[in-house]
Amino acid sequence: MNNDLSVLIVEDDPHVLLGCQQALTLEDIPCIGVGSAEEALERVGDNFAGIVISDIRLPGIDGLELLTRLKARDRSLPVVLITGHGDISMAVGAMQKGAYDFMEKPFSPERLVDVARRALEQRSLAREVTSLRRQLAERDSLEGRIIGRSPAMQNLRELIANVADTSANVLIEGETGTGKELVARCLHDFSRRHTKQFVALNCGGLPENLFESEIFGHEANAFTGAGKRRIGKIEHADGGTLFLDEVESMPLPLQIKLLRVLQERTLERLGSNQSVAVDCRVIAATKSDLVESSKAGEFRSDLYYRLNVVTLELPPLRERREDILQLFEHFLQQSSLRFDRAVPELDNQTVSNLMSHDWPGNVRELRNVAERFALGLPAFKKPGAGGGNQGLAFAEAVEAFERNLLSDALLRSGGNLTQASLELGMAKTTLFDKVKKYGLSH
Repeated sequence: MNNDLSVLIVEDDPHVLLGCQQALTLEDIPCIGVGSAEEALERVGDNFAGIVISDIRLPGIDGLELLTRLKARDRSLPVVLITGHGDISMAVGAMQKGAYDFMEKPFSPERLVDVARRALEQRSLAREVTSLRRQLAERDSLEGRIIGRSPAMQNLRELIANVADTSANVLIEGETGTGKELVARCLHDFSRRHTKQFVALNCGGLPENLFESEIFGHEANAFTGAGKRRIGKIEHADGGTLFLDEVESMPLPLQIKLLRVLQERTLERLGSNQSVAVDCRVIAATKSDLVESSKAGEFRSDLYYRLNVVTLELPPLRERREDILQLFEHFLQQSSLRFDRAVPELDNQTVSNLMSHDWPGNVRELRNVAERFALGLPAFKKPGAGGGNQGLAFAEAVEAFERNLLSDALLRSGGNLTQASLELGMAKTTLFDKVKKYGLSH
């Protein structure tokens, strides 16, 4: 049975069944009739979105047993029972077991329509609540936060899940805009430290003369202008997570002090000789090659190895083009909701531009483009501007688009190659070869 809100009527008397169907159809309420509970059970699958109206007295399985079986499948499914004159007490007992309502024969068409409409309204609300809960669960899951079906993103989610609830320091490498802070927050949120502070510090955004006070804190009168004690970022993150973004920008003298804190798990505020014990996990992020920076004397190699217990590499968007449309649609829905606009439909030209663009700003740039598109502005400032190396990008875009189509078809078919090949209109052997080529799971 389809997923639309509809009424399934279970009645073995063909005259009563026809009358019920006519009454509902005249009021534009979709319905279908069956003559037995056994047939009803075959039609009510996991995705059944409607309601059931059933006579109690049926050949074979009766209406009460049907109620029990349907409720075992879906507790929110409204089931209305039709009773004869002597079945009232039985119907009342059934309502205590979860029946939505009951109607005593003979009932008027108006009564049937009224009960059906109320039950359908409840069904619609229940399904909406279920959908919202599912969205919230997805939002709070790694799949809902680290978006993408590419092998690189699947591997990234697996690594995050494996190391999140450990005390290991993590170094996140990636270009600007690839989502390094998002990954750091996921590492924190999926760890036992999630109830404590997540403290972020952009090492490249602070003047050197303020850096030491900001990260280690200071006592009152430690220097001119220090009127009172200040707790630094490391101490504030005690029990939680300290995120050091653009760690390659940290001045060398402070790298030595940070290394000492990581080794000894204590710090001293500026102007104090008293050690303060700290217990925080350190997650650092960089857009530079710290090995090369160490060789050049710009970053301490001992600090690098202390931070680099686990390395997570975030690929640039141009290297995972199969994720572009999924990410864009995600940002588009978010932006449309924030701007109180209807979600606009993607046209072929915009899709082509999205897939061929080089994305130097990575995911951050993609989000910006989605926001403009949600406002009804051109996705790209110059019509048809895909940017970058068009010849190379086009070939990559075609492959990414094909990979995305195949991945979606496999997802819908539950990994069934036969079903996916029929949906795509593609020979199963061809599909198998392409699945192997793109490294897709099935």
